[in-house]
Amino acid sequence: MSSTIILVVDDEPDLESLLTQKFRRQIKDGVVTFLFARDGVDALSILQATPDVDLVISDINMPRMDGLSLLEKLQEGERGLSTIIVSAYGDMANIRVAMNRGAFDFLTKPIDFGDLETTIARTIRHVETGREARRRQSEAERAHASLSRYFSPNLAQRLVSDEDTFSLAGQRREISSLFTDIAGFTTLVESLEPERLSPLLNDYLTGMTDIIFSHDGTVAKIIGDALHVLFGAPGDQADHAARAAACALELDQYATLFQQNWRQRGILLGETRIGAHSGPAIVGNFGGGRFFDYTAYGDTINITARLEAVNKQLGTRICVSADLASRIKGFLGRPVGDVVLRGRSSAMRAFEPLTGEEQEHPATASYWKAFGLLEVSDPGTIAAFAGHVGNFPHDKLASFHLKRLLNGALGTQIAMQ
Repeated sequence: MSSTIILVVDDEPDLESLLTQKFRRQIKDGVVTFLFARDGVDALSILQATPDVDLVISDINMPRMDGLSLLEKLQEGERGLSTIIVSAYGDMANIRVAMNRGAFDFLTKPIDFGDLETTIARTIRHVETGREARRRQSEAERAHASLSRYFSPNLAQRLVSDEDTFSLAGQRREISSLFTDIAGFTTLVESLEPERLSPLLNDYLTGMTDIIFSHDGTVAKIIGDALHVLFGAPGDQADHAARAAACALELDQYATLFQQNWRQRGILLGETRIGAHSGPAIVGNFGGGRFFDYTAYGDTINITARLEAVNKQLGTRICVSADLASRIKGFLGRPVGDVVLRGRSSAMRAFEPLTGEEQEHPATASYWKAFGLLEVSDPGTIAAFAGHVGNFPHDKLASFHLKRLLNGALGTQIAMQ
């Protein structure tokens, strides 16, 4: 325990020797340290030079600056010093003023040193309680600042205030995982000056993480321009799949506008590709004893990363698994096909999620019609996709299917390169 530093402000010349004699054992043991001032002016000078004073004991009647004026000065500061006022029996009006101005306690003269010792002990307990509260507050603020880098503000606050609600230890959970990546960003970095790269990347990541946090997502990793996001961890989110899909659509809208704005400034920024998948994963803080690294491991994470990568081949910007889509009531989207991801032998159905406006667009119904023929290997499939691409030439996914059909592919199964 650190020593409690007490500043005694009194113009009586014998008080210093009396106090040091009375508290010699506590002084020797380092429990308390006494400093002495002759009036309020001296006290303020000492306080300025010694910022770690915990307690002030002050007489009222002193030359240059009396105890009430000193107390007023102390209350103007932000240190919150506990103050004991000492005065004569006949000075109760001034003592009342002192208490109204924030004095913690008072003593009457002549000083009863037993009473003084009890009052100091009680005040020290008050000081230590305040010191512990400030320490806890400081720790909570540091923890909140650290957690706010990964979790939404609401979730970070809950993690700090109620440790029993969430566990950051490793555990197996059902989650939704989301990956984002800017196409060609590594090549772009090599051609950009630092003064242009810094605002671009900082603004991009700020905007993206703001959207993630608005959906109460957890940022597990930021590597350059790439983001790995979790939903359903560390806290339970029954709708984690719906949150991931909604977040992906909003991220796509933001990233598309961001890309357009920077292209107008002459920076050929690539499009952001997004993959999302739902399933079991082991999540927790795996940063060792020195670092905080809340992340996730497992096949769910590997699939998510590969779904993000397949966008390049498909011509899409967002690709989500059927496992995620099936967990969302009223999911809006269109089928991509049955993709065989790199390193896997079996196919999985994937979808491109759509906004409500996109879902109602005639292009979506036209695509569904052509894809329905593709699923049953109908002879009219090529004509259907050709007609669709003719009407909607900007549909890159339909163009992808038409190209593979013209090259002799059959059915909905797509082997990813």
